[in-house]
Amino acid sequence: MPDVQDNHARDVSSHPEEIRADCELRLGNLVTVNASARITPAGVISAGIAAAAIILAVGFLVSSRDGRNARRELDEREIRRLRDR
Repeated sequence: MPDVQDNHARDVSSHPEEIRADCELRLGNLVTVNASARITPAGVISAGIAAAAIILAVGFLVSSRDGRNARRELDEREIRRLRDR
């Protein structure tokens, strides 16, 4: 089975500016894990834009939750003030 995967990896045409990484992890004599990755400069930029969009969205959700909690505290104070009259 590894021969089929190796042949497939060699058949894929490569980009002239692609970045490659290969890693082999051995655990004793019985277990060997091979990993490889390929990415182009455009892929790096796309990944950066996607990560920035996710971080921006999470930041917005966290800040809106904090604002909602502040409004909730304000409402509770107003309720107490009206109740104590």
